[in-house]
Amino acid sequence: MATFWASIFVFGILIFFHELGHFTVAKAVGIKVYEFSMGFGPKLLGLSRGGTNYNLRLLPLGGFVRMAGMDPEEEDVEAGKGFGDKTILQRVAVIMAGPLMNFLLAALLLALIFMLQGLPTPGTTIGDIVPGQPAEKAGLKPGDVIYSIDGRKVDSKEEITRLVSARTGQPTTLVVIRDGREMAFEITPAAAEGGRGMIGIYWVKKLNPLAALISGFEYTFRVTVLILQFIGKMVAGQAPADLGGPVRVIWEIDKAVQTGFFYLLQLAAFLSINLGLFNLFPIPALDGSRIMFLGFEGFRGRPVDPTKENLIHLVGFGFLLLLIVFITYNDILQLFVQSPQSSP
Repeated sequence: MATFWASIFVFGILIFFHELGHFTVAKAVGIKVYEFSMGFGPKLLGLSRGGTNYNLRLLPLGGFVRMAGMDPEEEDVEAGKGFGDKTILQRVAVIMAGPLMNFLLAALLLALIFMLQGLPTPGTTIGDIVPGQPAEKAGLKPGDVIYSIDGRKVDSKEEITRLVSARTGQPTTLVVIRDGREMAFEITPAAAEGGRGMIGIYWVKKLNPLAALISGFEYTFRVTVLILQFIGKMVAGQAPADLGGPVRVIWEIDKAVQTGFFYLLQLAAFLSINLGLFNLFPIPALDGSRIMFLGFEGFRGRPVDPTKENLIHLVGFGFLLLLIVFITYNDILQLFVQSPQSSP
C-alpha cells in the first residue's frame, strides 16, 4: 500500500508541475484556460475560479491544461484569447514552460535533500561533526580532509570507516589537511553498535537554502548532460538501449519506499529530469514537436494547417502508446528474470 501512495505522490508531483508550467505562462500571456485537470476520466472533485475549471479526475495517469484555440474545430473563441492569437514566441513559451517546470522541480527536490539530509562531500572530506563525540573532542572540524590513519594514507571513506571500526578504544593518530596544512590529532574511537569503533563524523554537509538551491540546479544540469550523453551513445550503438516504462518506475519507487523518503525524493528528481527532457524531443504529440511546428511556422511565415498538425500528433500519440506497450512488456520480462527463483 505504501508503494501505491508513493507512486501517486511521485507521478502526481511530476504531472502537476509540468501542467502548472503550461497553465501559468498561458495565463500570463492572456490565453483563456478552460480547464486544469489532474488525472483523466470521471471528475471526482472540482471548482471554478477566474473562468477556469480546476478538476481532480479518477485515473491518476496524467493531466492536462485545456486552452482556448487549441482545437481547430472550436468555435466562438474570444478575440485575442485563443492560443493561435498569440505571437510565436508567446506560444513557444507556453509549450516550453511544461518541460522547464520539470527541471525546476528536480532542482527544488534536490535542494530540499541537500538542506535536510546533506550533500555528499568529495573524497575524504569531513562533512559535519557529531557533538560530544571523539572527533569533536579531538578538535576535528567540518571541511578537514583525512589524509592518514596511524601513518597509513587513506584514499576513500570506506577505507576510513573500516580502519576506525577496527580500533575501538585504541588511541589513534589522524592526520588531516586543513587550509592547505597537515595537522595531526590523537583520537580514541568509541564503541558503537556491535562493538565497532566510531569517531562521530558525517560524510555529508547540510547546506543553507541558497547554497542548496544553487547545488540543486548544478546537479540537475549535470544529470541532464549525462542523460544526453548516454542517449547519444545508445544512438551510436556504443551503449545498450535501456528504456524503462511505468512498470520499471513503480518497481524503482517500491525500492525507494523501502530505502527511505530521501531516496524517494531523489528518484522523483531524476524522473522529473527525464520527463522534462523527453518532452522536448521533436516526437509528434510531445511538447518538442509542437515547438518544432511553431518554428516551422516562423520560418515559412504562416501556420501549418491545424487539422494536418493534429493528425500528425495523433499518429505520434499512437506510436508512443505502442512504444509504452513494448517497453512495459520488456520491463515485466526483466522483472521476472531479476526475481529470485524458488527452490524445489
